[in-house]
Amino acid sequence: MKLNLLRNLLLSVGLLALGQTAVLAQAYPARSVKIIVPFAAGGPADNFARFIGQRLGDSLGQTFVVENRPGGGSVIGTDVAAKSAPDGYTLLMMSNTQTVNETLIPNKPFELMRDFVAVAPVNSSDLVLVANPALKANTIKELRALAAAQPGKLNYASSGPGTPYHMAGELFKSMAGVYLVHIPYKGSSGARTDVIGGQVDMMFDAVTTMVEQVKAGKVKAIATSGKQRSDVLPDVPTLSESGVPGYEATIWLGLMAPKGTPKAIVDRLNEAVSKIVSQPDVKALWAKQGAAPMVMTPEAFDKYAREDVIKWAKVIKTAGIKAD
Repeated sequence: MKLNLLRNLLLSVGLLALGQTAVLAQAYPARSVKIIVPFAAGGPADNFARFIGQRLGDSLGQTFVVENRPGGGSVIGTDVAAKSAPDGYTLLMMSNTQTVNETLIPNKPFELMRDFVAVAPVNSSDLVLVANPALKANTIKELRALAAAQPGKLNYASSGPGTPYHMAGELFKSMAGVYLVHIPYKGSSGARTDVIGGQVDMMFDAVTTMVEQVKAGKVKAIATSGKQRSDVLPDVPTLSESGVPGYEATIWLGLMAPKGTPKAIVDRLNEAVSKIVSQPDVKALWAKQGAAPMVMTPEAFDKYAREDVIKWAKVIKTAGIKAD
């Protein structure tokens, strides 16, 4: 008799917890949600955070506000998000910058996969190596020759240590055997502006943010970073076909939340984001920009992020890449 009573009590408690979880998910969000972007305005993370935030607001009935917290190669903003309440009202728009920094910047006040829970990926895109039109090199072969003839004089910009643009540059230096001076900026907008203005020679940038500058002739595209040529820059060769075989670098974006955020809220956000990035109009728009939607469960995205940490740890250690 007592055993049956205990079983019934435990069952009731379990059902009550499930009911409360379901109610929590249905009620969320009850107020505005903040999306912290640990990068400056104008870059891919900022642009797509605003796009996703607008669509999430339309879908879930509350405002999603983007807050830029750049600096420290994304460490400052990521730390703010890590220390936020795990209630679903603070999210982090992250990229493979964060997975890189687990190795590149080990002495951080947080650990990505310990202090965050994966919510949903957003998209990925190739990078493009662009240069100021005045640079006397139009191909990778010519760039190698120019760098060899002027050792220590050529430079490249990035949006800061550990960012995909920094990693792409260092990977290129390692695999192509060229020396370029790294000029880190606090965001990709400043780097982009100075490459266009001629203050810096070149940079790797996301195809999504640089394609219009290439088409307008403000910069010249030397090579793209994917396995195949970019659909939006079909006349630009890949680095791999330009004499750096096996080269590949991308930028991907995703949403995370502070560890301890209720799973019901994580699942609700994942479902909403997955629906948004799967919509035909979104796919078509992003295809024109050179971005490919990513859809995964929270569990699959967690695995993807952990594997990316391992991948970049190997690259950083093998190539001897430093945070500058």
